[in-house]
Amino acid sequence: MKKIALLVLTIFLFNCNGNAQDSKKEKKDYEITKTEAEWKQILSNEAYQVLRKAGTERPFSSALNKEYGAGVYVCAACETPLFNSEDKFDSGTGWPSFDREIKGNVEYSVDYNLGHARTEEHCATCGGHLGHVFNDGPSKTTGKRHCINGVALKFIPKK
Repeated sequence: MKKIALLVLTIFLFNCNGNAQDSKKEKKDYEITKTEAEWKQILSNEAYQVLRKAGTERPFSSALNKEYGAGVYVCAACETPLFNSEDKFDSGTGWPSFDREIKGNVEYSVDYNLGHARTEEHCATCGGHLGHVFNDGPSKTTGKRHCINGVALKFIPKK
């Protein structure tokens, strides 16, 4: 009888989800909003999966990994400036990485999609998923690594 009670208790504990781990995010009103059909019309399939469905592109698949020109990286969905080229560095992870964002243009939330807390980044104007931020960036600057899906960005060269 004790074994059955222990088994039931174990199953119960492993199946409990606290409110903090609820993967559904509160809907926020963003400055730029569109229906899912409208986003699908203006974004490529891959950009739609990343920006609107919080997907992740394959590592080393973005041409922006090797972009080292001067300029600004904007949201691929709404063109909000997100990162400056001087804050980009090669993290070796396969995704464009920056040590800081353009203040006020990136928002953060916590996601538990991999079973542990990660800080997710979104465009503050349209809510598009950009990637995640980690505390393993360059120690000589901010110590942050904004690991961003290249398909979520568009590079605008400095003139």
